Amino acid sequence: MGIGLHGGGVATVKFLAMHGAKVIATDLRSKDQLSASLEKLKGLKNVQYVLGQHRMEDFSKVDMVIKNPAAQWNDKHIKFALENKVPVEMDSSIFFKLCKNQIIGVTGTKGKTTTASLIYEILKAAGKNPIKIGISQVSVLDKLALLKKDSIPVFELSSWRLSALGRSKISPHIAVFKNIMPDHLNYYGTMEKYFQDKKYIFANQKPKDWVVINGDDEMLRESVKEARGQVLKFSYSELKKSRAVFIDDGSIYLNNGIDVKKLIALKDITIPGTHNLSNIMAAIGAVFAWGLTASEIKKVLPQLKGVAHRLEFVRELAGVKYYNDTAATIPDAAISALSAFEKSIILIAGGTDKNLDFTDFAKEICEKTKSLILLKGDATEKLLTKIKKCSDEEFVEKIEIVDSMEAAVVSARKLAQKDDVVLLSPGAASFGLFANEFDRGDKFKDAVKKLK
Repeated sequence: MGIGLHGGGVATVKFLAMHGAKVIATDLRSKDQLSASLEKLKGLKNVQYVLGQHRMEDFSKVDMVIKNPAAQWNDKHIKFALENKVPVEMDSSIFFKLCKNQIIGVTGTKGKTTTASLIYEILKAAGKNPIKIGISQVSVLDKLALLKKDSIPVFELSSWRLSALGRSKISPHIAVFKNIMPDHLNYYGTMEKYFQDKKYIFANQKPKDWVVINGDDEMLRESVKEARGQVLKFSYSELKKSRAVFIDDGSIYLNNGIDVKKLIALKDITIPGTHNLSNIMAAIGAVFAWGLTASEIKKVLPQLKGVAHRLEFVRELAGVKYYNDTAATIPDAAISALSAFEKSIILIAGGTDKNLDFTDFAKEICEKTKSLILLKGDATEKLLTKIKKCSDEEFVEKIEIVDSMEAAVVSARKLAQKDDVVLLSPGAASFGLFANEFDRGDKFKDAVKKLK
């Protein structure tokens, strides 16, 4: 259910067909809208496509329904399948059931892609055999065929994918929980429901499992009291009483439960942004829990680089630096990006609303940006209303609203002067003008590279 355009649905159909299943692949989109995905499925046997609709009978006369992450559990088709005693799975729950290797799972409202990527990079640089599962746009089920005995699956787990694990009472061996902030409230309705799905990352762990958790997040500190596994916290403040990764006196330290070891000075970290220090600490906690020694971790840290679409440096032109932070799809993430720079910022923001509050983001924009360019969308309207309350008329009058990324970048170029930063950090979702946030980031990079 849901072939989609991100690759996950395609990988699932291929996996099932390869293992001899007769597959009905259904999607509400049309053949034309799905052309890129259907091209990748060409030539597969035993696959029937039902497009532009979901037929109710397809959800009862089958052995299993595998739903796309975006389809809700209370969707009438899913409920119909469950009422007819048809098991409903997701790629995540099938992967966990078939994978014999111990899995490192990473979740959090923001930072999970960067953290999961850093865990992968540290393990790889230390000579281990990690494999990316579901990180950013990396697919899931086709990776089962690549697993070897020594493979370490590093799995990025959204709240949706975790919901399927919760139903199957499964959690990863090492669970990394970055943070919890308001997000996807257009899907969940309440923070409580969203948080409940997120907590499945550690809810079904065993005593020898690990949860690596943000010690600075009050909600997480409370929730981890329910954890059955071993706990390791990471924090911007000194933590010397338990196993932890923390910052003190301009350096990152590891407390392994016996002694405290310095791993790296903050000045030697090349990834920009204070929020990325939290991602690095979470990654250190995960690889330590997996079994890397302090000296192995220490050796690798100076080599770490940032991740695409997350404060990604694109180019410098005429003394102006351009950064792509399209993955900042909520206000809190965009606020972190604004805090990463000391220089004057021309910000490209706005887009589609996920039923979030833009008050704090508006205040940060008023305080920290030199100019603002907004991409059309209902989030932009909400953001503008808040900005008008905290800025002067002169700033508001100069705000531009555009309906393409090319127009946004051209406007930013005109406004920018030497030593300025042009930052795409929308604080909102991308649908409407773009296929997804990665498409938005790619269009920004293309437009910036075309500047002369």
